Amino acid sequence: MRASLSCRFSRSARAPQSLPWWPALVLWLGLCHPALAFEAFEGFQVHGFLSQGYILTTNNNFFGSSERGGSLDYTEIGVNASWTPLPRLLFAVQGLFRRAGAGHGSDLDLDFGLMDYAFLSTADWQLGIRLGRFKNPLGLYNDTRDVAFTRPSILLPESIYLDSLRESFVSADGALVYGELDNWWGDLLLEFGGGLPRGANLDTELSIFLQDRPGTFQNELSYVGRLTYQLDGGRYKLAVSGAQLNLSYEPRFPPTQDLQAGTDLFELLILSAQYNGEHWGFTSEYALRHTEDQGFGPDFPDFAFTGESYYFQGMYRASPKWEAFLRYDVFYANRDDRDGAKFEAFTGIPGHNFFAKDWTIGARYYVTPTFMVAAEYHHVDGTGWLPRQDNPDLFATDKNWDLFALLVSYRF
Repeated sequence: MRASLSCRFSRSARAPQSLPWWPALVLWLGLCHPALAFEAFEGFQVHGFLSQGYILTTNNNFFGSSERGGSLDYTEIGVNASWTPLPRLLFAVQGLFRRAGAGHGSDLDLDFGLMDYAFLSTADWQLGIRLGRFKNPLGLYNDTRDVAFTRPSILLPESIYLDSLRESFVSADGALVYGELDNWWGDLLLEFGGGLPRGANLDTELSIFLQDRPGTFQNELSYVGRLTYQLDGGRYKLAVSGAQLNLSYEPRFPPTQDLQAGTDLFELLILSAQYNGEHWGFTSEYALRHTEDQGFGPDFPDFAFTGESYYFQGMYRASPKWEAFLRYDVFYANRDDRDGAKFEAFTGIPGHNFFAKDWTIGARYYVTPTFMVAAEYHHVDGTGWLPRQDNPDLFATDKNWDLFALLVSYRF
């Protein structure tokens, strides 16, 4: 395999030396002409992306210590390769480095690694299976959420795509079957998979217990599926997707002052609708999240509740280079306790930790087809989706806060 890179790099285009090296690297790559070009044997391709973000908040922290002077602790770097040795057989793998605040300072993971075999492939039908680590097909963006060029904003709607639970839902190890039908009345795609999710970590524990306990969570067999309908080449899109996440808790041994062995069941349903016009686009998604915890003992009684989320988003494409969007995003941890007052009365924890209402406005500019810069502003009422590791003291969070984000991203 041979790689080549050609750049014209004038003095005026150099990145300021005061910039940390990741933003400078992304800026330097974005100003190169042309993009990285790879020559390899037939059927083999290599692609990748680099994104660096800057987050500034008026109160609270998001992806690092963003409240004072802002945070550069938001980096995404991915390299993927695919090989098609046979017309119906594909091997694909991607490594991902992601830095996103406290607890995620240097996460390096196998993002996905799979074999995709199409049993049936005609002009109208396709039926196949993916084996290995696959991206979970949830909503409109989950399976491509880490690539800045494929999402509409720097931060996806947190009410649906919670960064605090990203690890639990981004991918799984197992098998996924899919079937696609293309016809005059539209395209229909069905995906269903089962496997072990990746998210038995501290983020999951904090979302359930609201604190770090001595024991650990273990992944159990879980399920995911999505049915997507498209018309007119994707101009109109409808989808229904869902997942059942099963976790078990193993107490510390010996279990002194610890919870008992228990189980956590998390069920997710997402309804999605999207219109993509030449200049205007509209997207909305609605989600229900049902949680059941059982068997943890008298210190953590059994409970069940259902959360609710939705957002409305409008996008305007002024030109192939410029896009702008406006979004209203709502998150309720418990649809029967929307302001968190009941939970506050029971635990003493401020109720604003269990809901969030977010107005967002943003824009992006494509300097080249491979280099993009973006900015957005959030005004948020509530802290329901704040990363808990960045904000360990729930009594110290502020109900009303603002977030400003910048991002530079390069792909090849």
